[in-house]
Amino acid sequence: MRAFDYHQATDSEQAIEQAGRCRQAKYLGGGTNLVDLMRETVERPQALIDVTRLSHDIDETGDGGLKIGAAVTNAALAGDARVRSRYPLLARAILSGASAQIRNMATVGGNLLQRTRCAYFYDVATRCNKREPGSGCDALEGFHRYHAILGTSSSCIATHPSDMAVALVALVALEARVHLRGPDGERQLALTELYREPGERPDFETELQPEEVIVAVELPPLPMASRSEYRKVRDRASYAFALVSVASMVALDGDTIADARLALGGVGTKPWRAWRAEAALRGQPATEATLAAAVDAELAAAKPLPDNAFKIELARRTMIAELSRRITNARNGGDA
Repeated sequence: MRAFDYHQATDSEQAIEQAGRCRQAKYLGGGTNLVDLMRETVERPQALIDVTRLSHDIDETGDGGLKIGAAVTNAALAGDARVRSRYPLLARAILSGASAQIRNMATVGGNLLQRTRCAYFYDVATRCNKREPGSGCDALEGFHRYHAILGTSSSCIATHPSDMAVALVALVALEARVHLRGPDGERQLALTELYREPGERPDFETELQPEEVIVAVELPPLPMASRSEYRKVRDRASYAFALVSVASMVALDGDTIADARLALGGVGTKPWRAWRAEAALRGQPATEATLAAAVDAELAAAKPLPDNAFKIELARRTMIAELSRRITNARNGGDA
C-alpha cells in the first residue's frame, strides 16, 4: 500500500472542499472495499476523505417513505424495524451480503459504490479495461463462471457485486432516488440512473461527477414492498457473492398481475432492473405461462460465455420460482 494523506470531514460540504484541494482523492466510508483495493494497488489515491461523519439517520419522509443517510451502516439499516416491515427485501439482501463484522463497518453510500470483485480486476498482472482502459479483458477467454450475462460488452463482463443495490433498484419508482452533493450543489438521480453499463469505457461505472458524494438514499412508500423478498443463489450459504439473486414483489387485482417489481444480481454488469419482464407481467393473468414468457423476454438479451451459460437457466428458474411465491403471498394476504 502506498502512502496517502488522510482527512476527516465533519459534513458533506467540508468533504467536497477537501476533495477539491487534494489531487486524486477518494471518499472513505467503512473501507470494506476501498482499503482492499488499495492493498492490491488497484486503487492508488493520494488522499482519503473520511465521510463516516455524514448522516447516520433513517428519517421518515412526509409521504410515508424513508430517507437513509449515506453513513448509516449496513447492520443498522438491516436491523431497523421500519425497513424490516416495509421493505423486507432490503433487510434480507443486506443480511445475505457479508459477514456481521463487515456489515458493522460498511455504509450505505459505500455499498452502492463498491467495485466489482472480478479476479482479473484485482490482479494487476492481468489485462483489465476497468482498471486500465484499452488494455484488454482477460476474463473473456479466462475463467468467467462468476461473470455477467446481461449488459456486457467486448470490453468488460464483470458483475456488480452489491446485494443491497439490487434490492434498492427493485424499489425504484419516480420518487425513489439517491441524493448527491458536489461542487455545483445538490441533485438527485433514480437509482437505476446511477449506474452505467460498461460499453467501451468500463472504468466509468456511475454517473457521479468529480468530487460528488452520496449524502442519502430516499425510498418511496410502496405498499406491495411489505411482501417483497430477496433470494440469493450462491456456491455456499455464507459470505459468498451471488451466482444469481432475485429481488421481487407482486401486486394482484383478482387473478391479474396489477404491478410487479423485479431486479437481478449476479448476472448483470450493474444492478439489473428487469424492465422487460415487468412490462410483460403487468395486466396479464397470474399463470405459470405468463411468468415464463416474462422471464424469457428479459433473458433474451443475455450474452453468455462457455463458463457462465448455466446462469441463463439458473436465473430463469429462480425468477419463476420467486414470482410464483410472491403471487401466492399476494393471494393469501391481499395486495398490500
